Amino acid sequence: MRQILCGAAAALCLLAVGAASAAPVQNLPQLDGRRALEYTRQFVAIGPRWIGSPGHAKAEAFLKDHFRHDALEEDTFTAKTPAGSMQMHNFIVRFPGKKDGVIVFATHYETNYWLRNVNFVGANDGGSTTGLLLAMADWLRAHPPQGYSVWLVFFDGEESIQPQWSDSDALYGSRHLAEKWQGDGTLKRVKALILADMLGDKDLDIDRDQNSTGWLEDLVRNAASKYGYQSYFFARDNQVDDDHMPFVHRGVPCADIIDIDYGYENSFHHTVEDTMDKLSAESLTISGDAFLESISLLNQR
Repeated sequence: MRQILCGAAAALCLLAVGAASAAPVQNLPQLDGRRALEYTRQFVAIGPRWIGSPGHAKAEAFLKDHFRHDALEEDTFTAKTPAGSMQMHNFIVRFPGKKDGVIVFATHYETNYWLRNVNFVGANDGGSTTGLLLAMADWLRAHPPQGYSVWLVFFDGEESIQPQWSDSDALYGSRHLAEKWQGDGTLKRVKALILADMLGDKDLDIDRDQNSTGWLEDLVRNAASKYGYQSYFFARDNQVDDDHMPFVHRGVPCADIIDIDYGYENSFHHTVEDTMDKLSAESLTISGDAFLESISLLNQR
């Protein structure tokens, strides 16, 4: 992703009191953050996952094996990049519901091509939210959607090939899928797309993205507040280019749920310091619980 601007939010969450370590809230869905962290650990152990690398192929195999008993689609395409044509792979996992419409949760899973000469494993950036969606899949298997269908999307090619991000060199997988879904009519069925990015940080502080859909961001925060997690959401405003943007441009309600301040002055982002020791199960629980309750709130709209 690319951060465009950062500033203070109009209002701080002064009355927030809860924490992820609090007792479970009765009758609310609960995501297993420890399991999400373990999935993250297994995925990150693959090593760097830049496009064309052995690690990238292993990451694809990991996802295909994990979802081998689910309704999994592998969306393969060829992208023109500054380094030439590259084959990329999105993965879509469908959990069918009983209402006409789809709620999409998405992440990216690869690491930066331009960091291929260092041991950049993207524990938080690409790793943590892959683990989070894997844990969400476990919950959805045990609790099949009773309302809208829920789809989990793992984008390839979110990161730019060159160090300098540009509109033509980034978001390859999401640009491809948004165009494909627009062409075949799928976009008309999507009620909301919630993008997860960099949510494993022990020091969780989720930004309010000004490129996202306001009512959907409010809905996610309202879901979080039911658990007492509201202090982790939206103390800062930001404007972020991320995998939601191709869908935003096509009129899909989107929320980019992202903590882009990773380490002191973002010092861990896109460095070899993005490692498992910076992550926590508690942070993944916070985001995961909010996402699961967001499904309920979206079905009530």
